[in-house]
Amino acid sequence: MAAQKGKDLLVKLDAGGTGTFSTVAGLRTRALAFNARSVDVTNADSAGRWRELLEGAGVRSASITGRGIFRDEASDAAIRQIFFDGAIRNWQIVIPDFGTVAGAFQITALEFSGEHDGEVSFDMALESAGALGFTAM
Repeated sequence: MAAQKGKDLLVKLDAGGTGTFSTVAGLRTRALAFNARSVDVTNADSAGRWRELLEGAGVRSASITGRGIFRDEASDAAIRQIFFDGAIRNWQIVIPDFGTVAGAFQITALEFSGEHDGEVSFDMALESAGALGFTAM
């Protein structure tokens, strides 16, 4: 696979729950992280006192972070309202030449910042709220 442009990594929101996804406008940086918590089953009989993990157990999660500037009034309002409502919505993360990760996420952080001689920017963090699906390209 050849190198990909960062701008092609897209974060999309189904704001109305209708199955129609819109790209969150104005994001300059975005990231998707997968996490898996392990379950330690080490005991006195563990060979050589090496840690043992229980296969297939534990909690899996994903998080999305993004930073940018609000550029689209509709997506700006939707993100703010979803955050203040504590709502869970369906999101898609399009990874170029790889596929799409989709599922329910909740916005867990929304921050605004700005310099006196610059634009107002925002940071958002989302946490998975259920099983995620993957569709390869």
